[in-house]
Amino acid sequence: MIKVLSSAWALLLGMMLLQVGNGMQGTLLGIRGEIEGFSTFAMSMVMAGYFVGFLFGSRTAPELIRRVGHVRVFAAMGSMISSVILLYPTWTDPWAWGIARILIGFCFSCVYVTAESWLNNASSNENRGKALSLYMIVQMIGIVSAQGLMVVADPGGFILFIIPSVLVSISFAPILLSISPTPAFDTTKPMTLLQIYRTSPLGCVGMFLLGGIFSAQFGMGAVYGGKAGLSVGEISAFVSSFYVGALIVQYPLGWLSDIMDRRLLILIASAGVAAGAVVAMFFGSVFSILLAAAFVVGGLSNPLYSLLIAYTNDFLQHEDMAAAAGGLIFINGLGAIAGPLIIGWMMNTMGPGGFFLYIAVLGTAMVFYAAYRMTQRPSPVIDATDAYPTVMPSSSPVAVTMAQEYAIDVAQEEAADEAAIRAAEA
Repeated sequence: MIKVLSSAWALLLGMMLLQVGNGMQGTLLGIRGEIEGFSTFAMSMVMAGYFVGFLFGSRTAPELIRRVGHVRVFAAMGSMISSVILLYPTWTDPWAWGIARILIGFCFSCVYVTAESWLNNASSNENRGKALSLYMIVQMIGIVSAQGLMVVADPGGFILFIIPSVLVSISFAPILLSISPTPAFDTTKPMTLLQIYRTSPLGCVGMFLLGGIFSAQFGMGAVYGGKAGLSVGEISAFVSSFYVGALIVQYPLGWLSDIMDRRLLILIASAGVAAGAVVAMFFGSVFSILLAAAFVVGGLSNPLYSLLIAYTNDFLQHEDMAAAAGGLIFINGLGAIAGPLIIGWMMNTMGPGGFFLYIAVLGTAMVFYAAYRMTQRPSPVIDATDAYPTVMPSSSPVAVTMAQEYAIDVAQEEAADEAAIRAAEA
C-alpha cells in the first residue's frame, strides 16, 4: 500500500480534489434550482444532462487522447470544467444549465479516462488491486467531503460556485507536474449488446436498472432534499449517507460474492435497496431514519455495479471481459440518463415521495428478475468464478478495464496455484 501511495500520491490527491468539485457542484445545483424556483422536471432535465455528456465522453475520450495526447486533453477538459461551474450562477436558466451539465459530464468523463489510464500505466500486476482500491476510496472521500463544504456559505450566492471551480483548477497541478504522458491505450473490439445479453441477461437488465438507481442518488438526491424541505446541512448529510454506505459496504459485499451464488447476493442486495427506499417513503420525515435508509440504499446499490460485472465475467473467456464491460457500461449509462427524467415526472406527480418510490420499484424489479434467472440457468461453480472487480458506477471504462485485468490476474494466479497443488499431490 505504501508503495502505491509513494508512486501515485499526486494522482490520487488530484482526483480527490476533483471529486470534491464534482460532488459539490452536483449537490449545489439541486439546492440552487429550488431557490431559483425551477420545476422538478426542469431540474431532472438538468441532472440527466450530466449522464448524457458522460456517456458520450467515455466513447470519445480515447480518440481525443490518440489525436492530441493525455496532457492536452486533461488540461483542456479541466479548464472547461472550472469555467462552466462559474457560469452557473451568472445564467440561471434551466436550458442553459442543461447544456452546461452535458458539457461538464463530457469533460469529467474525459478527465476520468485520462487519469485512470495514467493510474493503470503506473500500476503493476502486483499492486493493481491496491491502486484501484485506493482510487475508489479517495473518490468516495472526495464526494463525501464535498457535502461538508455546502454549509460554509449561502447557496443563493456565488461563493459555493467559486469553491468547486478553484478546487478543480488546483486538482490538476499535482497531476500535471508529477506525471508523464502515457502511450495511447489500445481499443478493444466491442461485443454487440445482443451478444452480451445472450451471455448474461441478468447482467444487462441489472445494469440498466442500476443506472437509474445510481443517477437518482448522484443526480436527484439534492433535488429531493430541497422538495422535502430539508435544510442545506441536512441535504449535505443525506447525500453523504449514500456514499458513506457505498464506501463501507463495498468490500464486505465483494468478499461475499466470492463465496456464494452471485445471483442470490444480487437478489438480497436489491431487496435491501427496495426495503431501504420503502422505509424512507413512509418514515423519512424522521431525519435519522432518512439518513439510515440512504446509507442502506447507497451501501447496497453501488457495489451491485461490480457484482453485476463479476457475474457476467463468470460466463466469459478472459479475452472477452473488457469488450463485455464496455457494453455493460453503455447499458448502465442509458439507465442513468433515463433515471432523472422519470424521477422528475414522478416527483411532479406525487411529490418528493416519488424519489424513493422510483428506487423501490427498480430494486424490486431487480429482485424478481434475479429470482427468475435463477430458475433458467444453474449457478456457476463457486470455485470457478472470477474475482470481484472493485469499481464504482462513476468510473470510466478505463477503471473498469483495469479492474477486469486485476480480476483476470487473480483468477490466473489461483488456477496456477491449484495446478501446482495437484501436481505436488500426484
